[in-house]
Amino acid sequence: MNPTVDVHQHLWPPGLVEELRRRRQPPYLDGWVLHLDGEPPYSVDPEDHDLTRRATQEDGLVLLSLSSPLGIESLAPAEAHRLLDAWHGFADDLPADYGLWAAPALVEPDLDGLAKTLAHDRVHGLQVPATALATPSALEALAPVLTTVQQADLPVLVHPGPAGPGTPTDVPGWWPALTSYVAQQSAAWHSWHIAGRSLLPTLRIAFVGLAGLAPLHHERLAQRGGNLGAIDRHVYYETSSYGTQAIDAMSRVVGVDPLVNGSDRPYAEPIGHGRSGARGDQYGLGEALSRAIFVVNPHHLLTGGHR
Repeated sequence: MNPTVDVHQHLWPPGLVEELRRRRQPPYLDGWVLHLDGEPPYSVDPEDHDLTRRATQEDGLVLLSLSSPLGIESLAPAEAHRLLDAWHGFADDLPADYGLWAAPALVEPDLDGLAKTLAHDRVHGLQVPATALATPSALEALAPVLTTVQQADLPVLVHPGPAGPGTPTDVPGWWPALTSYVAQQSAAWHSWHIAGRSLLPTLRIAFVGLAGLAPLHHERLAQRGGNLGAIDRHVYYETSSYGTQAIDAMSRVVGVDPLVNGSDRPYAEPIGHGRSGARGDQYGLGEALSRAIFVVNPHHLLTGGHR
């Protein structure tokens, strides 16, 4: 029987923390205070990045992803590779019930190196920042990286990238998550909707945060000259930070099969604020839907095959 899956959590290994503390330009850590371009300093709770402690909170398979808002993927190659090597080295230390999303260096990507990273048995796919898919032309530029993942028969997870230097400073801490991040996910989904499948015919791709709810705007899309078209069976929507109303609305547009569980822990709590996993009717929408989101659909995202 397949275990439950949480496809989206964050935990920084000690090697990555050390590399961030060596830096003097964003992204960097001063002790446990994180400094990024476009966001106020953020006090990190070290317990959130203690794997032993975190493991006591989980059931099933948990996939860890690099925090794309840090902007590591878009750093100059020498800077990016130091941080990415620390991240990918974490795969060697993970227990069997944890896995890793790899992350690419977007400036002068090393496709051969990426292919080797994707072959690690604890690596389950590649995470890319939504900012790298902001337009159809950006998606086309990223196609060689995505093709490497497609050739490995692994999925891609699209995660919000850096908020950007234009983010105001006199706003609550949740501001980027409700503005820039949502807009990034929506733009990335629309780029994929226009250009993705023709470039990458078999790639499985999942959008964090229900793709910024982009599919719910299909009526507006039609009014402005676009077309939702047929539902792409290889496109998935991760649920983090959303609950019953948004998930119900998405299921009415894209169906149940593309919906996959992700919590974004430690920045958001899993549904029910307890241990990860599907115990009964987590969303108030029926036990069958809960099992689909927590078990069946994530396994299709990760492994492909017929439903």
